[in-house]
Amino acid sequence: MNVEEKKENSAERSRAVPVLWMIIPCYNEEKVLPITCEMFLDQLNSMIRAGHVDDRSRILFVNDGSSDSTWEIIQALSRRDAHFIGISQSRNRGHQNAVLAGLMEAREYCDITISIDCDGQDDISAMDRMVEEYRKGSEIVYGVRSSRKTDTWFKRATAEGFYKLLHCMGAEVVFNHADYRLVSKRVLDEFSNYQEVNLFLRGLFPMVGFKSSSVYYERNERLAGDSHYPLGKMLALAFDGITSLSIRPIRLITTLGFAVAFFSIIGVIWSVVCYFLGNTVNGWASMICIMCFLGGMQLIGLGVIGEYVGKTYLEVKHRPRYIISERTGSIYCRDHCENEKKKSYSQEREAD
Repeated sequence: MNVEEKKENSAERSRAVPVLWMIIPCYNEEKVLPITCEMFLDQLNSMIRAGHVDDRSRILFVNDGSSDSTWEIIQALSRRDAHFIGISQSRNRGHQNAVLAGLMEAREYCDITISIDCDGQDDISAMDRMVEEYRKGSEIVYGVRSSRKTDTWFKRATAEGFYKLLHCMGAEVVFNHADYRLVSKRVLDEFSNYQEVNLFLRGLFPMVGFKSSSVYYERNERLAGDSHYPLGKMLALAFDGITSLSIRPIRLITTLGFAVAFFSIIGVIWSVVCYFLGNTVNGWASMICIMCFLGGMQLIGLGVIGEYVGKTYLEVKHRPRYIISERTGSIYCRDHCENEKKKSYSQEREAD
């Protein structure tokens, strides 16, 4: 058996029984984490017993600079069960950066990852269907809400409007999909080449390509604690998504500018004709309205362009998107021991 055949056989085995890492971002989740951690562990053990995933699978909690006891809870969980591991960011950097940190941490050890929020709202049992889609050949499996009947009218209208707006603005997103998704190591390796500082993961992964599919599920109520995504953060995320993935707003401003200029020329011609016909009347109100309209359009245009300039400014500085300050769990202890052994062995060789 040659090297290529061995690689193909190894890939087939990993797809049949993949090593799964669940990526769970946590920010001030001390109320809900003790509840949902048992749900995640039960789901993982169930998948291991069924032979759907390997026993080397892990549940990776990413502490996003929490100010409560979230990190202490994660440390205690990792001491209790080897399937729990955790990393802690040096400070709060936001949900998208926390998910990215977990994905990049996991890709060296796993065949697939499933990112899911800590609050227990996403249907955990949908993971079985996600893994099944992966075994059928999908490299990305999107968890998509089948309905929004648990949302208020305002929440449903704003959320669906959010996805429609992103689509109209040229951002390629999956409707009613947030950050509950399965991603293979193959995709993560390619995704690591994307170096954007302004992250909008649900719009970036469709850009990577590869075969994808969707799994539909019902979303539940939050089990405990408060939501960390109020309306303000949702609007900020929507604006980041549009400006990070599309230049259509600038093109719309350009088109609107030409339209305003066209009607302005018509207005100038009309005013000159009226002047020579003697039909002019000194109109203070109309002049103020025109000035306010044009001034407002100019400020809006400058604001949108300034947003793109600001994002370009952040990108060119190329600051790190996340910094991991601490790690906990059996896999990191093992790696540390192996590194210490290698270091000791190298020192003995040098001494000889």
